[in-house]
Amino acid sequence: MAACKNDASLNDIELPAEFEDLEGLLRADLRAVVAMLTQRANERLLLTRREHHQLRATLWNNLTAAVNEAVEPLSADRR
Repeated sequence: MAACKNDASLNDIELPAEFEDLEGLLRADLRAVVAMLTQRANERLLLTRREHHQLRATLWNNLTAAVNEAVEPLSADRR
């Protein structure tokens, strides 16, 4: 998985060819959002290591799924 270090359970961003040049930017932005949210949750809720990793994986997977789902119909093949 290219999105986060050593996490095979994390989904990748899968953009249509028309958006491939944005993949790195989107990945960096998603990493920042996930990092900010997990850091705040950790500070406020004193998460265990397991909870922290679960939250990070859940956020990453849900956000990448939302991006993938939103742009998938925008492919020239689907129009």
